[in-house]
Amino acid sequence: MGGLFIETPEPKDEGARARLDFLVQEGQIRADAVVRHGQSGVGLGLKFIALSEQDRPKLAALLTRLRATQHSH
Repeated sequence: MGGLFIETPEPKDEGARARLDFLVQEGQIRADAVVRHGQSGVGLGLKFIALSEQDRPKLAALLTRLRATQHSH
């Protein structure tokens, strides 16, 4: 729950900051993140550095749903 990996062809430097806004069935989630590692042409590993109290339960619900989806395939 401390971060995520996103697929993107655009490389970013380690330590660069990112603002994430995503809308999922659990609701809108906003977080500030920092790039921990990148794989050129593949994606970025991001670590959350700020996530509001109201978005934490939404993120937890999203991860629970995604894990359940992965196990059912």
